[in-house]
Amino acid sequence: MLVPTRVPPHKEAPDDPGPEVRLALCEAAVAKDARLGVSRIELDRPGPSYTIDTLRAIHATSPGDELTFIVGGDMAASLPEWREPEALLDLAVLGVAERSGIGRDEILRSLDGLRGVPERLRFFAMPRLDVSSTDIRDRVRAGRPIRYLVPDDVARLIGARALYRTEVHRS
Repeated sequence: MLVPTRVPPHKEAPDDPGPEVRLALCEAAVAKDARLGVSRIELDRPGPSYTIDTLRAIHATSPGDELTFIVGGDMAASLPEWREPEALLDLAVLGVAERSGIGRDEILRSLDGLRGVPERLRFFAMPRLDVSSTDIRDRVRAGRPIRYLVPDDVARLIGARALYRTEVHRS
């Protein structure tokens, strides 16, 4: 389940097209894969979007589901700085995809002392694609291709709406 945020509490993107456009991009990304979906849970809630609040809301509506929150290694390493990190680990397994610049040992060191680590931490293998949302936006702004870096429907939507060019486009 992809969950676009309404108000990112930790990071501001100056060229953010707004939550409804990010929702449309997520929907385009998963449209051809029935195993994936998109939730408005954070868009419909006022205020900043904290992961712990979202996990609590999901757990309340589906208490029997086992939740896995998937993050890149860089985000996993910053977990001690998040709101209620140990409560997050109580509600969900943290699925970690390693990214360049930060390895498994460094991630584990940064999480040392948090209750629930390593029992609620799962590193998983996947092809390493060191591409970030910032990289995608920078490529679009520079007129460089993003094919194979995002689903074709997402690339088409970015082009059709002229997103991430030089000015902010909000909807």
